[in-house]
Amino acid sequence: MEKNIQGVNQLSSSDILKSGKSVDKSEESSFGEVLKESLKEVDDLQKKGEEAMSDIATGQVKDLHQAALAIGKAETSMKLMLEVRNKAINAYKEILRTQI
Repeated sequence: MEKNIQGVNQLSSSDILKSGKSVDKSEESSFGEVLKESLKEVDDLQKKGEEAMSDIATGQVKDLHQAALAIGKAETSMKLMLEVRNKAINAYKEILRTQI
């Protein structure tokens, strides 16, 4: 049973590709820059998670739900960062194993 939602048009993948932003050379980021930005974001989430934990411990928490969400985001971002690191290390080891 398919219901159409009023005000929402059906999009195809070609429509999405056509509407995508064109990227200037000045807006392109290198892999290193993207990695640095991601690490900064993970660090910020970790700091917010630590603040939430300390607020819970001291009883200064205003909204327990928001504190739990901040801690969860910090944990998930750290796990993701560790997986990216592991994949990068495995790729590096694989490159080292290739024979010239």
